[in-house]
This record gives sequence, structure tokens and C-alpha cells, in this order.
Amino acid sequence: MPIQKDGYAVETQVFETPEIAKLIAQIASARLPRSRAGIRHAMKNADVAELARDSRLLGMAQSVLGPDAFPFRATLFDKSPTANWLVVWHQDTALPLRERRETPGWGPWSVKDGVIYAHAPASALSQVLALRIHLDDSTSQNGPLRVLPNTHTIGVLSDDELHRLPERTAAAECLVPRGGVLAMRPLLVHASSKSQSEAPRRVLHIEYAASLSLGDGLQLAVA
Repeated sequence: MPIQKDGYAVETQVFETPEIAKLIAQIASARLPRSRAGIRHAMKNADVAELARDSRLLGMAQSVLGPDAFPFRATLFDKSPTANWLVVWHQDTALPLRERRETPGWGPWSVKDGVIYAHAPASALSQVLALRIHLDDSTSQNGPLRVLPNTHTIGVLSDDELHRLPERTAAAECLVPRGGVLAMRPLLVHASSKSQSEAPRRVLHIEYAASLSLGDGLQLAVA
């Protein structure tokens, strides 16, 4: 995968249609709190946790992060005509942690649904990879992810830097068919527009790390 250069890569045929249909049914029946945008902390669901350990996904993660890579967080994004939103250009810098330790380079801190979070430095985020399983076709019309290639290499950016970056970096649309997987680094600058379609755009976003330990006594929480 060209992820080391671009910060993202697409595998178009990973899961078969029956597997995706089964996963959709499992998520629909899961007793997890839902927000307008989907489901946070989905690793609490046994079916999602089992999928995250699927050999195909683990193989992708281990090819980038090393042989000890493991899943630690899952989020369902459920964009539809009745739950539609846009996301401005940003990086994914907050990580779930087992406990709060005031450590240089970490913060601000917060608590989301009982889970402790801190914004992490680039050194920690470089040990993380997200795999986005597409439960529907992602098209130009239903608010696909857009990325600024190779921006995962320039560190954690300020709001002003994020605002200026799209003016000098060409964006790429990540169009992924149902059953495909998009791999991306958390520091890759990305955004998405509102959907202009009646078709849903459901994505199960699973994050993997090279190690449970992040240094300075900090450890990831499974969420």
C-alpha cells in the first residue's frame, strides 16, 4: 500500500457483500448509544471487536505498524439524508487513554462517554493507523472523505496552518466501493462535505496501534 508516501491507500475488494450485510445487521441490533452521526466507542460490541481482529484487517495494520499491531477504537459514521453534516479540514489527534497523566506534549484533556482523551503528539500518532470499512459505496455525491496527500508527514498543525494548507495542496476524493477499505494515518489532513444524495454513506472506522504503551506511563484504552 502506498500509505507511507501519501498517508492513505484504498483496497477496493476486501469484504464480500454477504459479510457486509451481516455486519450491518449486527450493528443495527447492537445496544450501543447512538448520536446523530453514528456510534462512538463501538469496540464495546463483541461483533465489532471480532471484526477488528479479522486476519485481513490485522494483516493491513501489521504491514504498516509491525507484527504487534492491535485494534483499540472503533467508530461508526452514518451519514444519510436525515443525518447529514460536513467536516472541515482537520487531523485526528485525540487518543483514548487508561488514565490521565500530565505529560509534556499531551493535551488538552477531556472525557467522552466516560473515556479519558488527550490530544497526542506526532510521535504517538505516527504509531496509529485507521482502517475504514465501507458499508456502502462512497461516491462523489454522498459526502466522501477528501484528503490532502502526504500531509501526515508535517506534524500536528495549528488551526491557522490547517486553514491555509488547502490553498496550496491539491485534495483527493476517496471513492471506495462497498466492502472496500481505506487505510489512513491520523495526521493526514482530511475533510468531508455534506451528502447530496439519498444514498447512505456508512463507514466503520477502526483504529490500530503498534503498541499499548505510548511512553511516559501512558497507555491506550480500548474503546
